[in-house]
Amino acid sequence: QVQLVESGGGLVQAGGSLRLSCAASGRTFSSYFMAWFRQAPGKEREFVATITGSGGSTYYTDSVKGRFTISRDNAKNTVYLQMNSLKPEDTAVYYCAAVRSHMTTISRDYSSWGQGTQVTVSS
Repeated sequence: QVQLVESGGGLVQAGGSLRLSCAASGRTFSSYFMAWFRQAPGKEREFVATITGSGGSTYYTDSVKGRFTISRDNAKNTVYLQMNSLKPEDTAVYYCAAVRSHMTTISRDYSSWGQGTQVTVSS
């Protein structure tokens, strides 16, 4: 399994931007589908975005389409989430996750998880 460490969270005003990073260990990073999930207080963890191993295909939940961009740099073993036009409802702990088998939006399919990074958007 791959080890994942997120960074880049923080406090930002509505309309602002943040870029999250997720650094992965291991030499097979490019063989993993990667994803970002988030969990707000009192709510279940929800899918945000996913990307194929090559970075050639991405998929987003409807609420972030046009505002968030997932990307990866396989040379750096890192996946990113660029978040623009942030809204208070984007406030959550953001997690990155990895799976080798297929592209999926279902959290229980993912075998590796980071510890999470807090994103807080003030109104």
